[in-house]
Amino acid sequence: MSPGGMALIAPVTGAPGERVIAYVDHLGRLEGRIARLFQNGFAMTIAATERKRDKLAAQLTWLANRHLLASPEDRRHGRRVPRNPAGRLILPNGVNLTCRIIDVSESGAGIATDQRPAIGALVTLGKIQGRVVRHLEEGFAIEFTRLQHPDFVEENVSGG
Repeated sequence: MSPGGMALIAPVTGAPGERVIAYVDHLGRLEGRIARLFQNGFAMTIAATERKRDKLAAQLTWLANRHLLASPEDRRHGRRVPRNPAGRLILPNGVNLTCRIIDVSESGAGIATDQRPAIGALVTLGKIQGRVVRHLEEGFAIEFTRLQHPDFVEENVSGG
């Protein structure tokens, strides 16, 4: 997606040139015309004034970089300290080690360890795979690759 157009996966398509109105999370109503069709969707232009395109560019930049700006207030799911903070961690190089789980939610966890995998690296905490999203003073934070059920996340991160 760019301020001038976007590609959509859609269950139905129209003909090139046909008018489209799309409602996109965080961006709102976008209007344009079908530019081309492809398997499972289409690409469309976005008809907007220069001011609207500038606003859209700023929104897209924010969406693309919001993980860099994340603060605890932005969290989607409430974090809590697990009853059993001991966890098993498998690093990208296959090393398996014990760590302390600082906090956990349905979408991620904070991990205390002297290890610092690269941002974006895949790790496994207990039974749950996640990506390193930021480094912390005492370790790092991961975002799980799949949202976890709140009733089972604690037992799945501790491996039990």
